[in-house]
Amino acid sequence: MSTKVPSIKLKIDPRDLQIQTFTVEKLLEPLIIQVTTLVNCPQTPSSKKKGRSKRARVLLASVEEATWNLLDKGEKIAKEAVVFKEELHAALADVQKESQALKVSAEAFTSDPCYLPKRQAVVQAARSLLTAVTRLLILADMVDVAYLLEHLTVFQRTFESLRNVSSKSDLQTTYQKFRKDLENLDYLAYKRQQ
Repeated sequence: MSTKVPSIKLKIDPRDLQIQTFTVEKLLEPLIIQVTTLVNCPQTPSSKKKGRSKRARVLLASVEEATWNLLDKGEKIAKEAVVFKEELHAALADVQKESQALKVSAEAFTSDPCYLPKRQAVVQAARSLLTAVTRLLILADMVDVAYLLEHLTVFQRTFESLRNVSSKSDLQTTYQKFRKDLENLDYLAYKRQQ
């Protein structure tokens, strides 16, 4: 990433991030449905023999591992970021806090999975973690967009200087820079798409 702060002005308040695209909503919809279905359990559980669920503990461990991987990658992004640095660190802290809250409520839930208040507590904790993760992802995306826009600005300047060349040697030099900037912009767009 570049060391100077991009001069791009984004009309976004990083403290009030909301999902505003249909694509993001569609990507998060399965997660939201899974969290919501945890709440939709009968008020009186069945009278069949019940025991402690080992599978729930495995699922909890996988959620913890995924969260720690996300936090690790988020820390790397925050170290390299030149914009929204404080907001990224705050979002990372929020994800860590919500992850810990989910762990505590999920452990209580796995000890007594038929008790409705424990189920509701774990669902609320899962929703809070999902919200915190979404906010972190949106902030990381904003950093990526700001970085891409900065490179687009450099490309535009080079393009303008290409239009204003006066000699053949200036044209060759400027064209080489233009090609390099275009390749860089193409690589960054490809990387973002991935």
